[in-house]
Amino acid sequence: MNQETTEIQKTDILSRIRLLGRKIGGTPLLKLRESSSNPEVEIWAKAEWNQLSGSVKARAAYYIVREAIESGKLNSGNTLLDASSGNTAIAYAYLAHELGIPLTICLPENASSRRKEILKSLGTTLIYTSRFGGTDEAQEVAQELADSQPERYFYANQYKNLNNVKAHYEGTAVEIIQALPQLTHFVAGLGTTGTFTGTASRLLEYNSNISVVALQPDLALHGLEGWKHLETAKIPEIFNSSLAQNTLAISTEKAYAQINETFQKENLLLSPSAAANLAGARELAQQLDRGKIVTIFPDSSDRYPELIEQHKNL
Repeated sequence: MNQETTEIQKTDILSRIRLLGRKIGGTPLLKLRESSSNPEVEIWAKAEWNQLSGSVKARAAYYIVREAIESGKLNSGNTLLDASSGNTAIAYAYLAHELGIPLTICLPENASSRRKEILKSLGTTLIYTSRFGGTDEAQEVAQELADSQPERYFYANQYKNLNNVKAHYEGTAVEIIQALPQLTHFVAGLGTTGTFTGTASRLLEYNSNISVVALQPDLALHGLEGWKHLETAKIPEIFNSSLAQNTLAISTEKAYAQINETFQKENLLLSPSAAANLAGARELAQQLDRGKIVTIFPDSSDRYPELIEQHKNL
């Protein structure tokens, strides 16, 4: 393959990924009218399932893949590789499928069955890692693959890649400011920490009086896919711990109870991580006299068919 052919291919793939970018972001900010116990405290949430791949991770995946193609690190001759608990993997899979790029994902074996089905349907090669090692072990396996076959893989490493942060700094935060310029608080869970770090950084530049609260599981062994218990997990290199004025611990049980309550009060069937974010926002609301809290709904219940089955007769 000559250089001219390679350049034509790169131009074509760049054109296609930029078109895909039109399907990412611009998600609605929902006011949860029945979720705050204090009428002087409003709770709002970004409904991130309203974009390509159905989750907040579309933002980071798009920024990571676009930059890799533009820089030449990802091309027609290698494979996109990363570790993921599921949603970033699915976002990569949608992009890779449209662009004709091979994709390999190191995925903890306890990821939901629906996530695995979606990934397989989009042609993703899956390497399962131990449920007990979580995404930390998945990262180690991905790194070993990348080190052993550098010519074959582009290791995106979402836990280290600053484009993960940039996607939310330039996208999510700006959309929040435009939709609710009077917000007083931002609350979000910690996983790769890209959503939290990028969004909080931009919000605090906009208004340093905004209070930023981080959320994490209360225990190392928990049922909140994508979340990290930072005291016992490998802390992502992109995490800026100085941004959070406070950190709240959310139990898996509290998140699942929130799913039931939100379905009854708001007619929304949330995913566990979205419910955990809302539980954290509600806990914060109880501490305030007044305010406008914004949180993130990373995805919907669609990837958790057991939740739909559980609630369909309610």
